[in-house]
Amino acid sequence: MSTTISQFHPAGVLLVEDNLADVRLTVELLRGAKLANRLKVVGNGSEAIAHLLSAGQTPDSPALPDLVLLDLDLPGTDGRGVLSRIRVEPRLRHIPVFVLTASATHREMVQEEELDADGYLEKPIDLAAFVELVTRQDRFWLEVVCSPFGSG
Repeated sequence: MSTTISQFHPAGVLLVEDNLADVRLTVELLRGAKLANRLKVVGNGSEAIAHLLSAGQTPDSPALPDLVLLDLDLPGTDGRGVLSRIRVEPRLRHIPVFVLTASATHREMVQEEELDADGYLEKPIDLAAFVELVTRQDRFWLEVVCSPFGSG
């Protein structure tokens, strides 16, 4: 019998993206695939860091996300800064982070810069391919990898 994250706690995703069209598409895809019971969207790096640092600190604060989808090109603190901060914070470093890329060039940057991300998700123009990509990646991280002892 297979055990999924939904048997432990609602899956949480933090989407860090400033492009409203990409936000709408990603939110629609995650909800349509029933992958994110708790979805938080922020539009810049500073807001992402503030959200993560305050998450789970009080009974009234939101729980830490199970997965972060992170755009690199953000206003203010960019995605690299957010990723660096996540990786140095003991409470956050276990959270899987996938960098959202718009092109093969970004994918190459992720690989060349050896960013400490768990992977990347290209934003393909083909909607069906994007649905399949997001569904496959998120199901793996949210149903297979996440611990039953996670937040929430």
